[in-house]
Amino acid sequence: MAKKSKSSVTKLVYYFGKTKTDGESSMKLLLGGKGANLAEMTSIGLPVPAGFTCTTECCAEYYKQGRKLPKGLMDQVSQAVALLEKESGKKFGCDENPLLVSVRSGAAVSMPGMMDTVLNLGLTDVAVEGLATATGNERFAFDAYRRLLNMYGDVVMGVDHHHFEAEFDKVKKKQKVELDTDVDAAGLRELCELYKKCIKKHAGMAFPQDPMGQLELGIEAVFKSWMTPRAIRYRQINEIAGLQGTAVNVQSMAYGNMGDDCGTGVAFTRDPSIGTNKFYGEFLINAQGEDVVAGIRTPQPVSEMAKWKTADNKTLGKDIHKQLLGVKKTLENHYKEMQDIEFTIEKGKLFMLQTRTGKRTGAAALKIAVDMIKEKLINEKTALVRIHANDLTQLLLPSFDPKAKASAKALAKGLPASPGAAFGKLAFTAEEAVERTQAGESVLLVRKETSPEDVDGMHHAAGILTSTGGMTSHAAVVARGWGKCCVAGAGEIVINEKGKSITVGGKKYTAKDTLSIDGSTGEVFAGQMATVEPKLSGDFKKVMTLADKYRTLKVRTNADSPADSVRARGFGAEGIGL
Repeated sequence: MAKKSKSSVTKLVYYFGKTKTDGESSMKLLLGGKGANLAEMTSIGLPVPAGFTCTTECCAEYYKQGRKLPKGLMDQVSQAVALLEKESGKKFGCDENPLLVSVRSGAAVSMPGMMDTVLNLGLTDVAVEGLATATGNERFAFDAYRRLLNMYGDVVMGVDHHHFEAEFDKVKKKQKVELDTDVDAAGLRELCELYKKCIKKHAGMAFPQDPMGQLELGIEAVFKSWMTPRAIRYRQINEIAGLQGTAVNVQSMAYGNMGDDCGTGVAFTRDPSIGTNKFYGEFLINAQGEDVVAGIRTPQPVSEMAKWKTADNKTLGKDIHKQLLGVKKTLENHYKEMQDIEFTIEKGKLFMLQTRTGKRTGAAALKIAVDMIKEKLINEKTALVRIHANDLTQLLLPSFDPKAKASAKALAKGLPASPGAAFGKLAFTAEEAVERTQAGESVLLVRKETSPEDVDGMHHAAGILTSTGGMTSHAAVVARGWGKCCVAGAGEIVINEKGKSITVGGKKYTAKDTLSIDGSTGEVFAGQMATVEPKLSGDFKKVMTLADKYRTLKVRTNADSPADSVRARGFGAEGIGL
């Protein structure tokens, strides 16, 4: 329950920063996972931009009152903003060097990408000019503004993202460039004007120029996203129930898009695919966080970060990578669990934006649990509790026959985003994947990049194949959590979604064709490849031995043949019941 002060005012907003930190990691039900862990990271001394969390109780109250923000919420938000201003030395709504904030969701249970985010909130037509002057970087200022216009227009004002993409394509074509990062300051300034016209046309109103009004509507939009079809469906699929809503996290912006000494990334403290104790992640130079997780650009692995140099030949990546390894150690020692982190580098300085328990495959769950026992981070009983029945089920799924693979030639190779073997005919939309799977077909969902709206199609498909995005994109994270085979960033594949076909190696494949994908290697093959039964690892045997050590029930099994009996005994059954 939220606290009440002496004057009986319910505490709706919890602050975290150098001035004070109200929350902690045990308060996930009230502050959501993101808010609770931002407060916790602040308390243990990690570099976290200051901010505040509007509680999950606010979300519950919002719906109880017929979608109206709770009374007194914005008063407490204003007080928290004043604290942010004091810490940052900047003013929210200032026309010269404005304080900008991010507005992000965060339920008690992680729901990657299913709810909404707005970055750079607080910019206006006047403030963007002030930001350009204050930073001496016009391109950065208008890049930040175009991102706000796009996100706010989509999330708050209901203008579909593809309208903004169409305008961006026009500017890139005019400047004769292919990448977003190649558009110059003049092009981004022009793009902002096009975006504002787009909002006026499709929303029927202009983009708001009042920063506090922007913030109020941004907070409300995140509460609304709790009940979007994609969020509801994700909770149904993952059997998430009993939560009162999402919290909203408002945080001072750390800029990863100010130049080549800035960047953003997502990482796991251990490999979420196979579980090895190896720092695993991806980053983008001169980008903001949504670029990585949305799969818009294919990032670089953090293992390559040491090579990162600025235009003036300053080595930057080696030091940042060393700092991240220190963060990895701190977080694992503190939480006693594998963590999924988000970070931003602004002008060579590292900031932590999130930590949460990392989603992982079944094989990784076993490996991490067994290794953490050896490392004395957790005890045997804790390890057993962390391994779910679905983790063990994943280990029993077939893999591609090595002999069949050896005699086949891969059509393309992407990133091994989530292990497993999958084959099926090609489906180019989530709706198509659901419909055809329910009709009895095995399909692969093929997309340039997946979006949160694709969640139902991703769940129904046998596997997921994308031509952009990386191993830490939302598609990859969600797929691993389900044990669903996924190959991401297969850039050799050209996808024609309207024509429902792909072209790779000069050959065209349609919805009638079958492909096979190997999520352990990232390889894509034509046709249906033969599979074999899996070989169980030593970690599996270790976990089953531990289960025998602590269990209080005896297990017998049904068997129809001697072979079934042998297999059952191999899994630890004590006899045949039927």
